[in-house]
Amino acid sequence: MTRPVLLVTGARRGIGLAIAVAFAEGGYDIAFTDIVDDDAVDDAELAIGEAGGAAMFFQNDVADLSSHQALVDDVLKSYGRLDCFVSNAGISSPVRGDLLELEPGNFDRVLTVNTRGAMFLSQVVARTMLTLPPPQKPTRNRSILFITSVSAEMASPERADYCVSKAALSMWVKNLAVRLAPDSIPVFEIRPGVIRTEMTAAVASTYQARIDDGLVPARRWGEGADVAQMALALAGSSFGFATGSAIACDGALSISRL
Repeated sequence: MTRPVLLVTGARRGIGLAIAVAFAEGGYDIAFTDIVDDDAVDDAELAIGEAGGAAMFFQNDVADLSSHQALVDDVLKSYGRLDCFVSNAGISSPVRGDLLELEPGNFDRVLTVNTRGAMFLSQVVARTMLTLPPPQKPTRNRSILFITSVSAEMASPERADYCVSKAALSMWVKNLAVRLAPDSIPVFEIRPGVIRTEMTAAVASTYQARIDDGLVPARRWGEGADVAQMALALAGSSFGFATGSAIACDGALSISRL
């Protein structure tokens, strides 16, 4: 296999699918996961194929730590290599409401998926990458990317569990970047802002009103393709002395201003 291989989680739709398609257009073959296997998986495989990449789907629950090694092993058996991992799978707050009424069970569920699952799958990926022979030249760096959120830094008391999950994952990115820097495996964090996805569909009218009122200085929704193009750029070799950085993809939403 001469084409680099991307493994991206939570990619049967939304930001994950946009990432898979962009990487396929950029010359990668794609291994993608989701917790659900439905008609959207077929649509995703078609979209990836039309973008020029081979597509292989693996049904996986990132919260199930016992499944991580088998997933990575299956990707290697199928493609023979693993060049980039994008940790994208995540869930929103099960209940939005008063911070003082936050249920421990909801908190645990969000951190189990968004933080614990993402962390320990990336651990397996990193260990595996370190066992692989160096990529042949011309090459892209092997790389690990995390899709977090501006909520890693910006407080939203009505969904504090989500904010905490992303803030914790952001610190994992920094630690993993330091650990892998001697091995030339860069680690980056992308922080999307208000992105038009199925996750934001339920509150689309609220966000639209706030965007119209100036919440996002760019005066528009972000799209999955905005995040995807940033991920593709970071996965290449253009930023050879950078790692551990968090890059906002938010139309200036997170910039402090008067």
